[in-house]
Amino acid sequence: MKVMIEKLFEVKKNDIAPIQFIIEGYEGMATVSTIDPHKAIIKFFIMPDFISDITVIINDLKNKYQIVEINNDKEESFLC
Repeated sequence: MKVMIEKLFEVKKNDIAPIQFIIEGYEGMATVSTIDPHKAIIKFFIMPDFISDITVIINDLKNKYQIVEINNDKEESFLC
């Protein structure tokens, strides 16, 4: 049984849509949800088989967008 990996990020408000579009363009690897549109906090739900791929993509996106990972103390798990 596999569990989706969650990661929270703070970004600029105007960057939410492009980041979501790019990440979800890699179909089946991860999805993105806006948790707080006012604070520009988004959550990635990452398929465990693709965590290293998504990490590379996030690191590349950091060259263009301000993306700061937020420590997720209330981590929940979702079965894949």
